[in-house]
Amino acid sequence: MPEKIKNFSLCLLFLFTSLIGTAKGKYNIKDYGATGNGQTLDTEAINKAIIAAAEDGGGMIYFPAGTYLSYSIRLKSDIHLYLAAGAVLKAAGKNDGGKYDDPGEGAGNEYQDYGHSYWRNSLIWGENLNNITISGPGTIQGENLSRGFYDYEKWGEKGIPAGNLMWEGGGNKAIALKLCTNVIFKDFTIIKGGHFGILATGIDNFTIDNLKIDTNRDGIDIDVCRNVRISNCTVNSPNDDAIVLKSSFGLGFARATENVSITNCQVSGYDVGSMIDGTYQTNEGHLVPDQEGPTGRIKFGTESNGGFKNITISNCVFDRSRGLALETVDGGLLEDVTISNITMRNTTNSPFFLRLAGRMRGPEGVEPGELRRVNISNINVYNADSHFSSIVSGIPGHNIKDVRFSNINIWYKPLDSAQAQIQKVVPEHIKTYPEPAKMGIMPSYGFFVRHAENIEMHDINIYHLGEEVRPAIIFDDVKGAELHNVDAQKAEDAPVLKLKNSGNIEIEDCEAIEDQKIPQATTKDYG
Repeated sequence: MPEKIKNFSLCLLFLFTSLIGTAKGKYNIKDYGATGNGQTLDTEAINKAIIAAAEDGGGMIYFPAGTYLSYSIRLKSDIHLYLAAGAVLKAAGKNDGGKYDDPGEGAGNEYQDYGHSYWRNSLIWGENLNNITISGPGTIQGENLSRGFYDYEKWGEKGIPAGNLMWEGGGNKAIALKLCTNVIFKDFTIIKGGHFGILATGIDNFTIDNLKIDTNRDGIDIDVCRNVRISNCTVNSPNDDAIVLKSSFGLGFARATENVSITNCQVSGYDVGSMIDGTYQTNEGHLVPDQEGPTGRIKFGTESNGGFKNITISNCVFDRSRGLALETVDGGLLEDVTISNITMRNTTNSPFFLRLAGRMRGPEGVEPGELRRVNISNINVYNADSHFSSIVSGIPGHNIKDVRFSNINIWYKPLDSAQAQIQKVVPEHIKTYPEPAKMGIMPSYGFFVRHAENIEMHDINIYHLGEEVRPAIIFDDVKGAELHNVDAQKAEDAPVLKLKNSGNIEIEDCEAIEDQKIPQATTKDYG
């Protein structure tokens, strides 16, 4: 047989074998009655296809091009939802002739926000499942999902309040999974995902890759999950957090979120929808829950009963969003975290917010946790809001420990007319919701470090982009710190470094401050 004919025959055999293999485990939802016309409910057809695949031992649920209007889709083990190019899974609304699944029994406690207590009131949901995949270049459109919930005890039957809160029978999440293993999300887009684009609670072995999310509340919530990899994702979420790690009491017990990597991601706070269409608008007033401006960041907390362990964040871009937040306020340990190679532009609050506090929303008898062993390096921040500076703050008797900042450049924009409101003493806010703005205008423009020990700052450049009257750095109740090659732009009539009851400080090669060791607790200005 001539070589060309032989090769052609082998190609045909390979193609035929591939087609047979693909068709064998493929369940086209149109074969189960889905219309894809965007007006007829396709919920029943989609769920029938899932049941059929599950009964056959699993398979791919195929969404061809079209718009599929649906209420709750119930996942099962060994199921792969595939959204083809041109496929849109659209969350049905109040007047589309049905309702979402009831929330379920839930967590049975009030130690976490409502959204972290229920999973089944979602467009796609699954509990206690194995081997789940959602992938493909298609889109999940959740415009009819709510950004909150409707409380009948509070509002009765008088009607739904403003703010896109949930109607009776409504849903508030695009995807919610609880207690599942071996989960993959890849390549799809979520537009307006409701209260949560993705809520993952108690998931082990979770890969999220190459998602585009442009949404009206949280983008990705990783809650009490282990072995998680988030990569190559773009998340725009002006009204809430983009990628957020949490460790709630939603499972009825405290469990850490641990072994997590977040890499090659971009987060932002532009107008909803303007990231997807490429216009990056900033015209809308954002409905932020705390009413403090665009969010769109990467954060640990505020649900923090179980803590956070063994986590890396690398090669990420923050654009028009709040800065990086690491918070533990409900008794959990936050430890062994490495953050590197980050750029931030137009940062709307603290570039770095490390907060250990005692809100203690959880069972009685738990002590405040610890925040320790954090390494933050190779960061470039431009046009950060200097109202808040960068904050590292524990509480009396509970210090943040062993934090290293290195190779960091920050340019802070100047204060505005609120300059007269600079605080001389920052309240402790031990039980306050952990957010930089809650602490008021900081008395330093660069870094404010309080109730901390073993803090290292190496190769740091701090600049202000206008008039400034505050010190660059304040250490308050800091026990042990190294400042090596810290170059902070001096404000007129203000020191570079202000110590308050802080000692065991070593200063070396800092442009405005002489090399020295300060062994005893001291209150003094330097530079």
